[in-house]
Amino acid sequence: MPGALEGTTVISLEQAVAAPVATSRLADAGARVIKLERPEGDFARGYDDYVHGLSSYFIWNNRGKQSCTVDLKQPNDLALVESMLSTADVFVQNLAPGATDRLGIGSADLRRRYPRLIVCDIAGYAPGTPDHHRKAYDLLIQAEAGLAGVTGSATSGPTRVGISISDISTGQGAYAAILEALIMRSRTGEGAHLQISLFDTLAEYMNVPYLTRHYGGMEPRRLGLAHTSIAPYGLFKISDGEILIAVQNEREWVVFCDSVLRQSAIASDPRFERNVLRIKNREPLDACVQEILASYTMATLCELLDRVRIAYGRVSTMADLATHRSATKVMVETAVGPVELFAPPVTVNGQRPVLGRVPTLGEHDLDLRQEFSPRDRAGTQRIGNAVL
Repeated sequence: MPGALEGTTVISLEQAVAAPVATSRLADAGARVIKLERPEGDFARGYDDYVHGLSSYFIWNNRGKQSCTVDLKQPNDLALVESMLSTADVFVQNLAPGATDRLGIGSADLRRRYPRLIVCDIAGYAPGTPDHHRKAYDLLIQAEAGLAGVTGSATSGPTRVGISISDISTGQGAYAAILEALIMRSRTGEGAHLQISLFDTLAEYMNVPYLTRHYGGMEPRRLGLAHTSIAPYGLFKISDGEILIAVQNEREWVVFCDSVLRQSAIASDPRFERNVLRIKNREPLDACVQEILASYTMATLCELLDRVRIAYGRVSTMADLATHRSATKVMVETAVGPVELFAPPVTVNGQRPVLGRVPTLGEHDLDLRQEFSPRDRAGTQRIGNAVL
């Protein structure tokens, strides 16, 4: 089955994680994605060498793309990129702010020359803010946007989320915005200029902690594996391990007390009868629940929670995740052979997307230069500095 974006051409001048996340999802949906790399390559190619000598980051976020190396300081290469953009549907870039403007392929210039083009600029901080020109990376943004401050335990201090959540969420946001722009263009014929920043993305995610403090007057606490707004919702020790239990509403609270704790009176305890009271009295609540759950085994408790429809989760290691009964894996081709990945989350008509091959650096140089190299006034086709 053809992808939804088949026939859509995306040019991406990208590095690292945020922009490649967005464009890899476009490629998964059938778009042709031409990845422009500096001669030494996207620096994510060198983040690690865990996958038979290749980078785990690069494999994950660059499937299904064509790689073309360009030196944008060279007029011929800049002309090549201009030729690509003249026929493209989408241009994504996450160079340092102002870099594309200096090259003559900034958003305003491109939108004037190619009104149907959708241009997406990804930065650390939004244009117009004092920090727009600062260098900004995932961990720095986790700290600046307050995420690190609410992550971890009371004793650990501020903690990084264990994946590049700033980059990933910004890439996903860019992907959604590009899809919206493509839909709008189908109605109006006009492209769009999209701007998204890592800081704004995470700051928007921080609205609940912000509202808690700004209007509730409470500084959010670092609670480790516990929920700041719902109780009981957290990690409890049982006889042969640990388990996360989540009670979402008052009906579930009554069921939990009756069927799991087997003490119906706890549900009507004045300290615990509503969620807002349970949050205020979290410590005695958790102590009460912990005392009763301690005698359960994992198998017995999970069977009971499933039966009474109370949500729970186990804390998985990567080894656990690799063999998780609900995990779906797919294969992606690379220069070193097939590599196993967890599948993209969406199925369409019951099918997962087929993931394209991960390109080697400059793998498609010759083909792309033949296809897009502009011709001089005499009609001579140039490929880089060579004349055909």
